[in-house]
Amino acid sequence: MMKLRYFIPIVVAVAAMFTGCSSDDDARYLDNIQVSTSYVSLNKDGGNTSVTLTTSADWSIVESTVPKWLTISPMSGSAGETKLNFTAEAYAGRQAVVKVNCGGQTQEINIIQGVAEVSVATCKQVLEGPDSKTYRVTGTVTGIANTTYGNWYMDDGTGEIYIYGTLDKNGRDGQNNSIAAWGIEIGDEITVEGPKTTYNGTVELVNVTVLKVNKSLIKVDSLSSNAALPLEGGDVTAFVTCKGDGIGVEIPADAADWLFISAVTANSVTFRALPNAGGDRSTTVTFTTKSGSKSYTSQTTISQKGAILEVPVADFLAAEVGDTQFRITGIITELYTSDKQGKSFYLQDYSGKMLVYRAEGFIELGAKVGDVVTVVGKRGAYKDSPQMVSGTVEMIAYSVETVTIAQFREKADSKDTYYMISGIVSEATEDGTKNDLETYGNFNLTDETGSVYIYGVTEGWGGKKGTFGNLGVALGDRLTIVAYKTSYKGLVEGVGMFFSNQKTGE
Repeated sequence: MMKLRYFIPIVVAVAAMFTGCSSDDDARYLDNIQVSTSYVSLNKDGGNTSVTLTTSADWSIVESTVPKWLTISPMSGSAGETKLNFTAEAYAGRQAVVKVNCGGQTQEINIIQGVAEVSVATCKQVLEGPDSKTYRVTGTVTGIANTTYGNWYMDDGTGEIYIYGTLDKNGRDGQNNSIAAWGIEIGDEITVEGPKTTYNGTVELVNVTVLKVNKSLIKVDSLSSNAALPLEGGDVTAFVTCKGDGIGVEIPADAADWLFISAVTANSVTFRALPNAGGDRSTTVTFTTKSGSKSYTSQTTISQKGAILEVPVADFLAAEVGDTQFRITGIITELYTSDKQGKSFYLQDYSGKMLVYRAEGFIELGAKVGDVVTVVGKRGAYKDSPQMVSGTVEMIAYSVETVTIAQFREKADSKDTYYMISGIVSEATEDGTKNDLETYGNFNLTDETGSVYIYGVTEGWGGKKGTFGNLGVALGDRLTIVAYKTSYKGLVEGVGMFFSNQKTGE
């Protein structure tokens, strides 16, 4: 395939691509404790200000971190939302870091009083400079991470820094959609002022004040269709306004094998996508122009639908984080209680267990622990732990009822109805039965209400017969399975799938 410069003779220097940040960067929230802002600014003439603290359990401020010149009220409290008040006498220039503990987690709140000295600097100088110092920097917006809190990336040619929090035009922070208020877009040249901090190795300017916005000389006004291109491939046109000297276009290298330019006019570029045999895919195309020595950019995202890949849990866990859609069927083993929305759970099949994070339809369908469900979603991760994100519970394949063994024995025979039963693994004694804990899983399962013969157990949903020995189940263990009821020559049997096992003595 030809490179883009052969398609567009007026192409200028191509801008570098920038990757967006993950959702974990959007709001710096811990599971047990959250603050409306982690930076508190007090007037040099004295006074007070407040932040909102939200916790899941009792909390307290670490007294040793509170300087004598600062008063905080209250110093402790219970779960819920609390307004923390910070008060100080007049003083020009001091700071502190206050710590709040809750549920084994610690949140830091940075306190600054007085007007700090401002240093005009390049991004490189900010990267190399000390924390807590206030800088004024001018650079180009290279990526927007969160529009609500105003988190974005700035690059001035000497380096790139992360802007964490942008004050709106009234000087307020947090959930004020400051990106829209200022009309900030990728490619704009922005001058900001704010204190530097370093968070997990990332250099940031926090809660910045916007001093000037120079709009980019190139802008993608719209796409001919905002919908993703179909599996079969097709064309989409980007309509562009350019006030600079020519247009440059860059398609990232990882998309060069499926997306290329098919037509160009004075104010539009048409892209063609090839047929897609894999999962969903997308890429960010960068448009550039120049005016004198300055470069300006704009970006747009082009997406294409892909096949939904039906895989076992193990293959999903081994996949890369991305936009590919996966369909997985398994048994819900437990709820993820840290999700206050109540939409998250663990899904298990014969190959492993995975977290499904905030799946749409979970509550509406009434899914519960033990049910066999089918989910569709993307491979995501949180702190390197894999999980399904942007997912949906597509269907409840089997609604599973938890019963005693006596109740199980009374159920009608049906290979399409599953029950969850638990009991002690014991030797089968009825005529026509055999014991096998090494291959197929044949034994008696006994609880306080009775016993039933288990004729075969797979390693989990979708597992093959003859692999029961891999589970390491022994006589005397307490085993839970999801099984259907059948009968053979008057012998009541359960045929099922592994759910959980508790070893003898545990």
